[in-house]
Amino acid sequence: MSENPYRDLAERLNALPNGFPATEDGIELKLLAKIFTPEEATLAAQLRLTKETPAQIAARLGRDAEELRPILKNMARRGLIAAGSLPGGTEFGFGLLPFVVGIYEMQNKRLDAEMATLFEEYYQRVFGKNAAIQPSFHRVIPVRESVRTDLEVHPFESAADIVRSAQAWGVLDCICRKQKQLIGDPCGHPVDICMTFGPTPGMFDGSSTIHAQTLEEALATLQRAADAGLVHTVNNIQQGNWYICNCCTCSCAILRGIKEMGIANVVARSAFVNTVDAERCIGCETCLDYCQFDALSMGEDDVVLVNATRCVGCGVCASHCADEALILVRRPAEEIKAPPMDEAEWLQQRATTRGIDLRDVL
Repeated sequence: MSENPYRDLAERLNALPNGFPATEDGIELKLLAKIFTPEEATLAAQLRLTKETPAQIAARLGRDAEELRPILKNMARRGLIAAGSLPGGTEFGFGLLPFVVGIYEMQNKRLDAEMATLFEEYYQRVFGKNAAIQPSFHRVIPVRESVRTDLEVHPFESAADIVRSAQAWGVLDCICRKQKQLIGDPCGHPVDICMTFGPTPGMFDGSSTIHAQTLEEALATLQRAADAGLVHTVNNIQQGNWYICNCCTCSCAILRGIKEMGIANVVARSAFVNTVDAERCIGCETCLDYCQFDALSMGEDDVVLVNATRCVGCGVCASHCADEALILVRRPAEEIKAPPMDEAEWLQQRATTRGIDLRDVL
């Protein structure tokens, strides 16, 4: 351990598969100092990804369990660490959260102009280093109405199916759009649009940051996002999806990587690609306004052209084509890369890519 608790925590977070790269001027340390007290940073830097009870943590660190319990609970309430029931459901445990996706997204209520500015400075310095590492943080799932009706769509490829498979639903403000607003660069898309889900009925009731919804309300939120031209993205796994980010390239920290930094693989594209019915296309160019990835252009015959390499298969443009000239079809099998099965597989694949040993943090 060093004499700087924020450096210790930063190094611990960078040892996770998600990554938290250092900068030359230590902007990441200033960002952590805005979120954690020195004592909290010291404790978080000693936690593991695998949740432990206060008694287990205390025994490992040589501390008193009764002293640690309220500290851990308070940190969990503020989104500084993870918390949840351990296998068997009789005990409650605490563990380390990655910075993204994790600690930062949980700072919705605490986000102010200073934190927003610090995050932007950190984002501009290191995002490119971290975002291109595979597997990606997020993957795109299409707007369901944009997929050809005779195609099989797996549950993990359908936003509506992910929503319906949950037992609890909630919506909260998009921290990316709040952050851009606070640095004076708002984008105009809806803010109250980020969706989260859980396996236990009523788990968001009484939350101070998440507005609990019914299934019908959650599906309506999903439709509202589609109507606003937003791209559905989820955690890049097949099982255990617990959120849907409704994203734009003007504010989303992930999709900005494509638009601003030219990192094509910053998000895993869906298994679908856009196609054009030339007989139906009237050359109105409405779809060009909705494509956020510069994948569409007008041909000489006033029929839209699709750049399949740029197309991420979100279907936003197709869902807004009044003449139904655009439709998503499944990409050739050799172009489709299946997402990791679950979070454990995602962590292992990303750890392998980064050359780190998961045993150091589990």
